[in-house]
Amino acid sequence: MLIYISKGAYRVSLQKPIDMLRSFFLLFTFYFFIGAVIAQKAPQSTLGKPKLVVGIVVDQMRWDYLYHFQNRYGNTGFKRLLKEGFSCENTMIPYLPTYTAPGHTCVYTGSIPAIHGVIGNNWFDTEKNAIMYCTDDKSVLPVGGSWRSGRMSPKNMLTTTICDELRLSNNFQSRVFGISLKDRGGILPAGHSANAAYWYDDSTGNWMTSSFYMKNLPGYVDDFNAKKLSDKFLKQNWNTLYPISSYTLSTADDKAYEMRAETEANPVFPHMTEKALLKNNYKELRYSPYGNTITFDFAKTIVDAEKMGSNGVTDFLAMSLSTPDYVGHRFGPNSIEIEDTYLRLDKELGEFLNYLDTKIGKGQYLVFLSSDHGVGHVTDFLAEHKIPGGMFSKREFEKILIQRADSLFNIKKVVKYMNNFQLYLDNAAIKASGKEKEVYDFVVNYCREPEFVQDAFYLKDMYKTNMPEPIAEMTKSGYNLKRSGDIQMFLKPGWFEMWDHAATHGLSAPYDRHIPLLFFGWNIKPGKLYRETYMTDIAPTLAAMLQIQMPNGSVGKVITELVK
Repeated sequence: MLIYISKGAYRVSLQKPIDMLRSFFLLFTFYFFIGAVIAQKAPQSTLGKPKLVVGIVVDQMRWDYLYHFQNRYGNTGFKRLLKEGFSCENTMIPYLPTYTAPGHTCVYTGSIPAIHGVIGNNWFDTEKNAIMYCTDDKSVLPVGGSWRSGRMSPKNMLTTTICDELRLSNNFQSRVFGISLKDRGGILPAGHSANAAYWYDDSTGNWMTSSFYMKNLPGYVDDFNAKKLSDKFLKQNWNTLYPISSYTLSTADDKAYEMRAETEANPVFPHMTEKALLKNNYKELRYSPYGNTITFDFAKTIVDAEKMGSNGVTDFLAMSLSTPDYVGHRFGPNSIEIEDTYLRLDKELGEFLNYLDTKIGKGQYLVFLSSDHGVGHVTDFLAEHKIPGGMFSKREFEKILIQRADSLFNIKKVVKYMNNFQLYLDNAAIKASGKEKEVYDFVVNYCREPEFVQDAFYLKDMYKTNMPEPIAEMTKSGYNLKRSGDIQMFLKPGWFEMWDHAATHGLSAPYDRHIPLLFFGWNIKPGKLYRETYMTDIAPTLAAMLQIQMPNGSVGKVITELVK
């Protein structure tokens, strides 16, 4: 068929129109099909946000552990995070003291103890004249575990966490869970509005919670507990992952300064953890790499059962790996036990990332990994290598101070409590003595006398001290008017309070406050940042990435190099 227009000036052929329409339809169908296939394979975002955020806090992980054992790590764990993720190489803790509860709280609140109120694992409540544990809450009841372990909640934390803000941002549609062997490691990060926080019960080897969150454990938690994995892991005992002769980055296995389990004659491999079952001592699981294993297993169970990452909004799993802290305290950072713990953790971390790849999808989840604090070398290890350091008896130090104050001022017990390198004084008795200035001056001068003390001062006079600026700022950040003590002591590097473990932490030294910080996954490009960043920068950075409000006590700053 031919059509002529304007007397043949222009001629358009429309022959076989049906065939042409058919071809066009087939071509359209083909490209539509290909586009659909590509769309299915391409990463799918949830409203431009990650489907799931996973926060991993490795309790007592020093920054240098990323590299100290690097040649022994595989390619799927820490190396993958470093290769494919973004590492803030100079992340520091900006307050004192560097302990577990304030560390976890600062990571998730972006705040400091002066504001969020969690100034230590314990502190002295001057109004109640009693010691307060960070997550104590006598108004709640245990659920699924023992009475002693179960009366816990985030009530003592005065601010919101990034998890709270995520829930607030979408009218509480996001699913938020916190898990840790330690109650404080699961409760404080998850925040006040979490769906649940779970922790490990030493009496039963089960995961438990409190009535703050629910009346009964979900069926899937009961099912997980019914597997008796604690029994299974403890029966396996703990031997080295590789031949013990290959652990050349560590000291000898049998060192006098390492601590042993109650069921052991010596702190050496293999550790016969099965003996703990004879006394129903499930706490021993914390002191073996299997503590990490059961935590990872439980994390996967929650993600599966709660269908996390598939709710149309961003969900959040806040998990803390407590075992490195227990192992580090018992054996020290230079032990074969710590090296083996991190080699095993590296493998399990890789398996967990692979699980998230499959379950949530590559590029669809966001992970950050950090720590709550570091750890110092065992003081006897330092002595072996002629490095300064030592330990002092807090009990003896306090005893002599009380005796002297009684003798000089007739004050029976001038110190009510000593913790977090602070002294809580009997201020009422001091005032009644009529010699307030003399007593306070005496206590401060006494605290300055020992060789292990760098300085001490009355906390209300902190702005008048001559302490170096960084230390003064860390003190201010850690000081809470209603919860902190009266006198602050600063120890020299390498010195610690004597207690029932080989190694500890809590000071302003880099070994205690230099921690790893890695971001991986959704919208993260590989890179490294060497300028100083802080633990308190994590929450506001996450808030910027998720486009939500930062926690209400946050003082940190967004790591702009990451969000660009």
